[in-house]
Amino acid sequence: MKVRTRIAPSPTGFPHVGTAYIALFNLCFAKQHGGEFILRIEDTDQLRSTPESEKMILDSLRWLGLNWSEGPDVGGPHAPYRQSERMGIYKQYALELVEKGHAFYCFATAEELDQMRAEQQARGETPKYDGRGLKLSQEEVQRRLAAAEPHVIRMKVPEEGICKINDLLRGEVEIPWAQVDMQVLLKTDGLPTYHLANVVDDHLMEITHVLRGEEWLPSAPKHQLLYQYFGWDMPTLCHMPLLRNPDKSKLSKRKNPTSINYYRDIGVLPEALLNYLGRMGWSMPDEREVFTLEDMIENFDVQRVSLGGPIFDVEKLNWLNGQWIKGLTPGQLLDRLLTWKSDRQTLEDIAAAIQPRINLLSEAVNWAGFYFNHMPQISKEQFESKKLTEEQVRQSLQFAIWRLESQFSWNNDTVSQTLMDLANQMEIKLRDFMPAFFIAIAGSTSSTPVMQAMVTLGPDLTFARLRHALELVGGPSKKELKVWEKLNESLKLPKNDANSET
Repeated sequence: MKVRTRIAPSPTGFPHVGTAYIALFNLCFAKQHGGEFILRIEDTDQLRSTPESEKMILDSLRWLGLNWSEGPDVGGPHAPYRQSERMGIYKQYALELVEKGHAFYCFATAEELDQMRAEQQARGETPKYDGRGLKLSQEEVQRRLAAAEPHVIRMKVPEEGICKINDLLRGEVEIPWAQVDMQVLLKTDGLPTYHLANVVDDHLMEITHVLRGEEWLPSAPKHQLLYQYFGWDMPTLCHMPLLRNPDKSKLSKRKNPTSINYYRDIGVLPEALLNYLGRMGWSMPDEREVFTLEDMIENFDVQRVSLGGPIFDVEKLNWLNGQWIKGLTPGQLLDRLLTWKSDRQTLEDIAAAIQPRINLLSEAVNWAGFYFNHMPQISKEQFESKKLTEEQVRQSLQFAIWRLESQFSWNNDTVSQTLMDLANQMEIKLRDFMPAFFIAIAGSTSSTPVMQAMVTLGPDLTFARLRHALELVGGPSKKELKVWEKLNESLKLPKNDANSET
């Protein structure tokens, strides 16, 4: 049996270091066993998946050197490798499960399911599907299908007993069936859920080992049951420990930059980032800290993975990156510096921004420096405003972050319109609204146009700088967070609608 592993990112956001972490361990496991590592795009979430996100994910993984032998960009014997291009496959398997008696039609409306969950919570129960679709007679099901009533297909799940899962790292894991919901397999629009598409694709693509984050462990019983229902051999499962913030919480962009592109843009070498991710819960037999991808593949043993949550410490990453930089010759370092900022269009955008402001070429350093810095040197006092209260400044930064995060088209129009709309909705004049953003992005109110600068810097550095500024002035407390989220949403409503909610 040839070992085949895969990474299956969902293109619904910026490329996450957690994706690279799981991809690295899948690649090392496959290569160490003389196998193949493939990439599949899981874009069943049609509302949130975007081509821009997919391109960023592929580009960032390629930049790191995590190369796949089969995928949407290189093809392969199991093409297509995008789930959106495989939609015709999944329905037949869902119907097969219905025919075998392993799945059933559910006609419950969203309102009925909400009421069901509310009643369960009122009784102190964990909300889960109550099996009402199983109580319908065959005649009733056929009548409602013939009438084209909206429906989903759900899988049957035992209500009693224990599901035993064999995990490569954890041994035998026991999960009570009472904790496992009757999962929707095919939605009302005919699209598959992650669970059905994942199992079908892993089988058809001959995946032998699935190394994935431990957050998927609760889903393992559903997947194991589907393999049994289909009569297929299940891949060996290995649930990796999650990356964590220094406070042991799950790695999140609110506490640490999580985008691969952010680390690329601040000057982290791809070899160093891979090296650091390789140290997340794993170590070389000789315990050395600096090693290449080839070193890791040669010495890889998944049993050396520690189940303790690995801490993603940016300061430690910076130190390790420094070790890689110190290992370069001056000529190699120069090549890396030139490659790091070699995008001509970006440099032209910077040149255009500073051109009206300089009389000497040497003055370019002062005006353009913030484009190349990791983070501007700023203080809380710089955000003090004669026109705005401290809360308005804090809210403007937080609301801007939330709104800009939803923009996958990052250009002058989307960025400037987002900020202008926010200022208008908060009833703040733009000239009073923008100084906080000049300071957060450029470190000074005297700089090139800040909205254009945000576009040039890109979303990852922009978000990092805005979050750094928000942390300085004081981000929302847990109590404030819910209030602010509601306020931010209400500001988007027309004035009469917003007033009606208060």
